[in-house]
This record gives sequence, structure tokens and C-alpha cells, in this order.
Amino acid sequence: MKWITWENVGVDRMACAWLIRKKVDPDAEFLFIKRGSDTKELEGIPFDIPGAHLSHKRGRCTFCTILKEYKITDKTLDHICAIVDAADAVSDLLPPPESAGLDLICRGLTKVLHDDLKALAIGAIIFDAIYAQLTDQPG
Repeated sequence: MKWITWENVGVDRMACAWLIRKKVDPDAEFLFIKRGSDTKELEGIPFDIPGAHLSHKRGRCTFCTILKEYKITDKTLDHICAIVDAADAVSDLLPPPESAGLDLICRGLTKVLHDDLKALAIGAIIFDAIYAQLTDQPG
């Protein structure tokens, strides 16, 4: 299946792509469109685009929406959801400490790679590492 999102991916879109490939669609292909482009004529599932079914809801990031919509239950993914949500939010009173660093790394990947597919590939390694570390943490 094709998944459609805006170009110049950031933390939420990188996290979503990783989650989609891990838990929803292992063969997912990603199509990047310019910000503000209409997705109605494109074949695929739009995500992290305002107005799309899979986007921010009730103040939560798209990663959280995908977890809920696909009924994915996993304590480690819930923890990652909190990190991504805070990293993607404009303001969060008590964000997880990992949030700011993760946002900085994801934005930097996009800037140095100039290629969204490469950014998703490197981002996937980062999210695999985060998942592994959080899974191994006690409590």
C-alpha cells in the first residue's frame, strides 16, 4: 500500500513511517508531496496531513492516532508515543526528557540528507534503538 505525507519529514512523520512498517504494513511505500498539496487525486493513505483521517487528533500527534486507530497495544509504543507527542507539540508542560533530543535529531536528518526516504531509513534505525532501549528498561 502507498502512504502519503508531506515532504521534509520531521519527528512525527518519521515515527509514523516506522510504526506503519513495524505494525501495520510491512511493505509500505511512502509518497512525499509538497506541503498544502491535495491528496484527493492520489492513490494511497494520507497521514500527518491536516484533514486526513490519520492525523493529529485531540491535541495528540499522528503516531498516537495510528496506535489508536489500528488498536495497537504495546507499553513500549505507548512510551514512544509520549516522547513523539511531546517532541511534535508546540508546548508541553512536562515532556519526557528524550523528546527535545529526538526532535533535534529528526530535523537534522532531514537537513543533512535532503532525501525523505533516506531520512526514514535512518529514522527507522533510531526508532528501533529507542524501542529496544525502552523495552529493556525496568519499570
